[in-house]
Amino acid sequence: MINVVVLMGRLTADPELRTTPNGISVTSFSIAVDRTYQKAGAEKQTDFINIVAWRGTAEFITRYFRKGSMIAITGSLQMRSYTDKDGNKRTVYDVVCDNASFCGSKAESGTASRPDTPVAFNNTDASDFEEISMNDEDLPF
Repeated sequence: MINVVVLMGRLTADPELRTTPNGISVTSFSIAVDRTYQKAGAEKQTDFINIVAWRGTAEFITRYFRKGSMIAITGSLQMRSYTDKDGNKRTVYDVVCDNASFCGSKAESGTASRPDTPVAFNNTDASDFEEISMNDEDLPF
């Protein structure tokens, strides 16, 4: 059996890290995913999909992603049922995130302005490099 979900969308709110009574990190959030098909003259349609991430994946997402950040996730679809306070039976579908990846630019994802985010920089100048001259006879192919 196969249960694989791959999504790319924008976070609808800042994800918040919570901890279970057993000390396991978890976050739940939703992403807005635009539909690819659009009827002529109709407005663009967007689906809002609930995502749950656990442990290190939850910690990664809450540290590096903010509302509006583009995110790509892979995971599996999970269904759960419950009875609400009025006695109605409800069914909820969540995507359990196994892996999350950056999709947008650093500035777009919001990580560039966060002080606790490592920032890569290049502190070299042209004098650190030496030009190598080769002729075609030196090439291995």
